[in-house]
Amino acid sequence: MDQGEPAPAEKPARVPARPKPTPHLVPPKPSAPPVDPSVEPLKVGLPPHELARELLRRVEEASAYSRGRKERFRRNSSVLKLAGLGLSATATILLGWQNLDAWTGLAFSLIALTTVVGALEPFFAWRSLWVLMEESQHRFHRLRDDLAFYLSSTGPEDLDPERIHRMFAEYQEIWAGQSNRWLEFRRLNDR
Repeated sequence: MDQGEPAPAEKPARVPARPKPTPHLVPPKPSAPPVDPSVEPLKVGLPPHELARELLRRVEEASAYSRGRKERFRRNSSVLKLAGLGLSATATILLGWQNLDAWTGLAFSLIALTTVVGALEPFFAWRSLWVLMEESQHRFHRLRDDLAFYLSSTGPEDLDPERIHRMFAEYQEIWAGQSNRWLEFRRLNDR
C-alpha cells in the first residue's frame, strides 16, 4: 500500500445469526383436514319437507351413477363377447384350411386369444356387474317414485319425518346391498 492512501476501514465482526430451530422442535401448526370440493356440506335440522327433497336429490344422483356404470359394464361385456365370438369363428374357419401352415399357425394363435378373451369376462364380471347396476337402478327408481308420490300427495306440514327416515334407510340398504354384491363378485372372480 502507498503511504499516501488511507488504510481501508476494517469491517466490523459479524454477529452470528440465531440458529433456526430444528423442525422436530417446532410445534406443528394445526391444519384442517383437506376438504373435497365436490362434497357439499351436510345439511342439519331440516324440516320434513326439505329432508324429503334432500333424500330425493340423493336418490336421483344414485340412480344416475348406477345408470352410467350399467351402460359401461354392458358395453364392456358386449364387446368382450363379440370379440370372443369373432376370434373363435375365425380360428375355426382357419383350422379348416389345414394344408396351409401359416394359416394353421394363425388359427392356433386365434384360439389362444379366444381363450384369453373368454377368461377376461369371468375375471372382470362385467355382465354380472351390468345386471347388478340394472337392479340397483330399478330399486333407486322405485324409491324415487315412492318419495315423489309421498311429497306430492302430502302437504309440507303433514309430512312424517319417521317415514322419510325409513325411506332413507331403504336408500342406504340399496347402496349397502350393491356394495356387498360387488365385493362378492370380485371375490368369486379372484379365485
